[in-house]
Amino acid sequence: MGVRVKRVYDQPAKADGYRMLVDRLWPRGLKKSEARIDEWLREIAPSTALRKWFKHDPDKWKEFKKKYSAELDDHREQVEKLAREARKRTITLLFSARDTEHNNAVALKEYIEQLM
Repeated sequence: MGVRVKRVYDQPAKADGYRMLVDRLWPRGLKKSEARIDEWLREIAPSTALRKWFKHDPDKWKEFKKKYSAELDDHREQVEKLAREARKRTITLLFSARDTEHNNAVALKEYIEQLM
């Protein structure tokens, strides 16, 4: 049980548990029929303005996490639901960014784990 993060383009695995896409936009070049996604949570993805500001720039990572946390505070009920789900079974937050360390799924995982 717990929260994992994984690129949506990586091969799905049984250990992923419940797979959730947490990007606002659908991943390029990926057919919905091949994605093996259980749920698409675009409403808790970073806002378009925040995503465009961040541009996956590692120098903006700390500030991005602060701003994204503030946005997540507005969706607290949904995030608490994810935390409850992660206590029962493994959930995997899927993202499409190339940077596996500085992306919204990593920030969301940290936020969820603070609630747990």
